[in-house]
Amino acid sequence: MDLLRHLRHFVVVAHELHFGRAAELLGMAQPPLSQSIQRLERELTVELFDRSRRQVRLTTAGELLLGEAEELLAGEGRLRSLMGQIRAGELGVLRAGVPPETPAVTLRSLLDGLTTRAPGLDVELHELTTAEQVRMLTERTLDVGLVHHPVAADGLRFGAPVDVPLGVLLPRTSPLARGREVTLASLAGLDLVAAPRATAPGWHDHLLAVCRQHGWRPARVRPARNPEFLFGLVLAGGGVAVEPAAVARREPRMAWRPISDAPLAKRTSAVWPDRSAHPAAAMFGQLAAEVLADAEPTAPAPPATSVPAARPWPVLFDTTG
Repeated sequence: MDLLRHLRHFVVVAHELHFGRAAELLGMAQPPLSQSIQRLERELTVELFDRSRRQVRLTTAGELLLGEAEELLAGEGRLRSLMGQIRAGELGVLRAGVPPETPAVTLRSLLDGLTTRAPGLDVELHELTTAEQVRMLTERTLDVGLVHHPVAADGLRFGAPVDVPLGVLLPRTSPLARGREVTLASLAGLDLVAAPRATAPGWHDHLLAVCRQHGWRPARVRPARNPEFLFGLVLAGGGVAVEPAAVARREPRMAWRPISDAPLAKRTSAVWPDRSAHPAAAMFGQLAAEVLADAEPTAPAPPATSVPAARPWPVLFDTTG
């Protein structure tokens, strides 16, 4: 027996005290409505309406049931609304990962956007490398993340990618900073300061392969996990980094110059499990793509004696999942 359906019928009849009008409001014929009320009465073993007179009236049992039924149906409505919000990813807990180097302004925009789109969602944000995120997504201890491509993993779905152009980060006192751009071959003899391979193996291998293809075999690859350490190694001399232009803005003693012969772009996208994904994962992915695209800066101004040439930024790989 569909108790809730019969209770809905009962509540409408109880308010109208007229089976014909109640049937019209419910969008059904009167005979099935009468049968529904009769079945409810048999189920509860009471009479809900006094039909002995020409006017329909509630019995004592009907009067008592009316308040209980309305409360029960209101609770059902709240329950369905709650479950609907959970299905839409507007409630619950979302465990999300972001790269350690994510700028504060990007994090703020991402969190503000999530609050606007899903104010009831509790977001647990974790600072994780690409490799850590992929592992945790596979283990289902993370719901969604932001990773750097290429990523070799099965069972994952990727959101819209955003490409950020890369250039050479070097001290402003370096002779290489005098030009409007540099070639990778001109970096011969210098070390490469970069995130450890374990943090994003696919990207690390791709970066080194491009450097070798264009005439630069770094004397050493010096690992740096955070920007401050990276700045220190570059400013100490003997090494450069290949980073987005925004990184140079954090340190006034740094210069950023585009690469003339081998443009590079770091591709970032949201990622989440392909099956049984968190309801908010796709929404997070769309929002992250919007935030990352809006946050992409222009390159720092080159020396006053030169004007940077406009150029495209093709991606030398395409991994979209």
